[in-house]
Amino acid sequence: MLTLEKRPTPSRGWTLATPVLAVVLTMIAGGLMFALLGKNPVEAIRIIFWDPVFNTQFASYTRPQLLVKAGPLILIAIGLSLGFRAGIWNIGAEGQYIMGAIAGAGFGLAFYPSDSPLIFPGMIVAGALGGWAWAMIPAILKTRFRTNEILVSLLLVYVAEKILASAATKFLRNPEGHGFPGSRNLARIDSMNNPELISGTGMHWGVVLAFIAVIAAYVLLNRHLLGYQIKLAGQAPRAARFAGVNPNRLVVMCLGASGALAGLAGLFEVTGPAGQISIDFNVGYGFTAIIVAFLGRLHPIGILLAGLIMALTYIGGELAQLMLQIPAPAIQAFQGMLLFFLLALDVLSNYRIRIKSEGVA
Repeated sequence: MLTLEKRPTPSRGWTLATPVLAVVLTMIAGGLMFALLGKNPVEAIRIIFWDPVFNTQFASYTRPQLLVKAGPLILIAIGLSLGFRAGIWNIGAEGQYIMGAIAGAGFGLAFYPSDSPLIFPGMIVAGALGGWAWAMIPAILKTRFRTNEILVSLLLVYVAEKILASAATKFLRNPEGHGFPGSRNLARIDSMNNPELISGTGMHWGVVLAFIAVIAAYVLLNRHLLGYQIKLAGQAPRAARFAGVNPNRLVVMCLGASGALAGLAGLFEVTGPAGQISIDFNVGYGFTAIIVAFLGRLHPIGILLAGLIMALTYIGGELAQLMLQIPAPAIQAFQGMLLFFLLALDVLSNYRIRIKSEGVA
């Protein structure tokens, strides 16, 4: 009989190997799913993971898109990872992403048609504050009333989506848009757009900030007292309290940081790739970033690599839909498999499998 025996300490080898194994198992299981849909599994996996980078037929478009897609995923995942390390579970980054975009776009449009160079920096601040303020709702409710931050942050996503629909159809709707929902196109307004900094690379200010966030998080976790407190609170909550860590302050700081980074991701998206506030502005980056955070082992460098891999599945998934007519829900299921296998294999980091012989009566 197979049994699980708890390891004295988590296996470092399994901890490092599980992300790679999760990707391999996702390819295998995804291939089986594509085969059941009547598609060539080998061709589907090749299109998703190989063609966006190495196929010259698509590379001129898909390579820049790699950074465009990875930027918000990395930025949001870095913020989430700080809380996850401390045992603070912000599942509502999608809502904070939306509110950051609305706050930033609202700030800029309030000054339209001014061409002041201060507008875009002001939009960045407003975007960060929008995401931060939305994250403060579960933070305050948790610290004051001991509510569950998972449920509160998740439910607030649906509230944010309702506000987004109202913004697109009412208070931010383009008055010159002939009645169609959606704000003015910020990407076409010089004082409000987030341009590509290096032509043909997809590099914009949001991507730059994502790389800065990776470096800052690495320094924080490895060289700062707050980083030590975050890791201690997650690994040994009782020891953290004895060491003088204030759990309420940690909740506010971690949720606030993740909300602000998610808000910035929304702001840079609405002023760049998306271009405007629309009903379908949010595409699930806040939820996908949870997969990125865990695939990267909550480590800043790992999150950077995981964000690029997940961006690859977005771009490759779009190619697979176009070339093989694979349904969009199948691509979403394929991405979800990654988290499933990662969490399943994580068991082996903390437990070892033993064969236990049953006693004979």
